[in-house]
Amino acid sequence: MSYRTRLDKAFRNAPVIPFSSHSRFCIISDCHRGNGTSNDNFFKNQNLYFTALKYYYAQGFTYIELGDGDELWEMRRMSQIIEIHNHVFWLLSLFHQQNRLYMLYGNHDFEKKAPQYSARACSVYFCTDTQRDEPLFPDLTFHEGLILENTCSGARLYLTHGHQADFFNCVCWKLARFLVRYFWRPLERFGMLDPTSAARNYTKKDRIERLLSDYAAQNQIPLITGHTHRPRLHEDSPYYMNTGSCVHPRCITCMELLGELLLLVKWTYDTKGDGTLYVRREVLAQRKLP
Repeated sequence: MSYRTRLDKAFRNAPVIPFSSHSRFCIISDCHRGNGTSNDNFFKNQNLYFTALKYYYAQGFTYIELGDGDELWEMRRMSQIIEIHNHVFWLLSLFHQQNRLYMLYGNHDFEKKAPQYSARACSVYFCTDTQRDEPLFPDLTFHEGLILENTCSGARLYLTHGHQADFFNCVCWKLARFLVRYFWRPLERFGMLDPTSAARNYTKKDRIERLLSDYAAQNQIPLITGHTHRPRLHEDSPYYMNTGSCVHPRCITCMELLGELLLLVKWTYDTKGDGTLYVRREVLAQRKLP
């Protein structure tokens, strides 16, 4: 099966979500939430992420996560991740209660593809405020692809994780998970990075992005992915776009859809004149939907 066939399959039965000029969507990928140890790449940016999440909730955004939200290659149990980052999952549960939450799976959380995964692993979480189990999202379906459709023009925006263009991390994901869990994870503590990762191997990153860009251009569809962790929203590439990730060294990046306007946004720390530290939202690029 070619990468084009895999991408076609991701959108064949994908849910179609309508949007209008008044709609607001936040699109985030590659959070890689872990268990709070030194291998948890999300941990250093958790405050940036939580601040951004609170902003999007208060401003009425619908939250879309494009996969690799949770690091299930290094972690065996989702319950450990939920326990460590329970404040994040509390806020995500509020999005879900208001039907403002859509979750996709990527290669690092491929297990979520199973129909009963949410009921089995994400039905409840322990709330530290109430000191009891509270509903999380037991009836949530994790999708491979998602389509946003403009209610006026009929224009569509195609969303998926992007691992479909990465043969080793898609078709051979179980082998890749084994290597990460038992080989590269221990070596990461000594500064050795996984060369098979699209996020860390720039040659592989370029090749995957070229395949995704070619697919989007040949099918003339606006395509938003994650996977490579490299944010992208350029006028010279009208069809392929990338949200970036939440595990950059000093920031997180995401996309906002405001009506028909797409924005690439960075959340980072900054200081005021008096030395006060605060979280700053910065628009890196913006463009109209093609």
